[in-house]
Amino acid sequence: MSVLASNEFGQVKQVNLTSDIVSLVIEHQSCQAKVSLYGGQVLSWQPSGQKEVFWLSEMATFEQSKAIRGGIPLCWPWFGAHPDDSENKAGNHGFARNVFWQVSDIRLDKKGVEITLTFQGENKHDLWPNTCKLTQVLSFSSVFTQVLAMSNLSDKDAFYTGALHSYFRVSAPDNIIIAALNDAPFDDKLTGILCPPQLLANGVGPVDRVYHSNKVMQITDREWQRTIEVCATNTKQWVFWNPGVEIANNMADIHAHGEQEFVCLEAANTQRQLLASGKTLIISQVVRVIPNV
Repeated sequence: MSVLASNEFGQVKQVNLTSDIVSLVIEHQSCQAKVSLYGGQVLSWQPSGQKEVFWLSEMATFEQSKAIRGGIPLCWPWFGAHPDDSENKAGNHGFARNVFWQVSDIRLDKKGVEITLTFQGENKHDLWPNTCKLTQVLSFSSVFTQVLAMSNLSDKDAFYTGALHSYFRVSAPDNIIIAALNDAPFDDKLTGILCPPQLLANGVGPVDRVYHSNKVMQITDREWQRTIEVCATNTKQWVFWNPGVEIANNMADIHAHGEQEFVCLEAANTQRQLLASGKTLIISQVVRVIPNV
């Protein structure tokens, strides 16, 4: 363990998760949080006086080339299967969640902690050979903000899809509602059907939907008497997912009954977006906890 930043308001420590995977542990008067430098992945954020906001599986794997189950994995530069990979040989969700990120800046003050992470690479995959740089600014306080800047440093245009794949901890999927999803059409990935707007009664799985909306979302949890509000910028869809009992039981990195502890609500661009040569695009989300009254 080593202390990277410290003052009267809090500190940021570097702690090994394994022999080769490092995390940043944040302790601040406004919150506690944890980030894995493998995947540049937020694992935890708990505002002071509140329950944990993000869910991390007790069976999460911290190994190179494997994704970490929980927190906020980054799906980039493709979401799901790559559109040019009909047999999905390359696997889901791209490479950003399976590479090591660098800490480029830490700012610690009375309001909170801001951490800037970067990743730069070229020809990371045959399906995305462009030179790219990703910059992620994570701000932890009583509010959480995530900004992802995507830069195409090559001389050829590129296209991306992606998502901020947030696992939100809930008392139970049966106890939540997300009213704003009721107004949006969605692609049902379980049936392959484009569906008109309809009532989403709760978050019980299996459910896997791509909602065509960029509205502010509120996950209202009746049991825990709180609402998690998520506001995204420059994304066009919300992906809502819970595997349900049967699928989760066949997933080695979800602990027993883990599917009863979270829902995924992901700010996403699931349809190809142009990332022109020499250009940078930004997507972001802001998360806050609102007590129910």
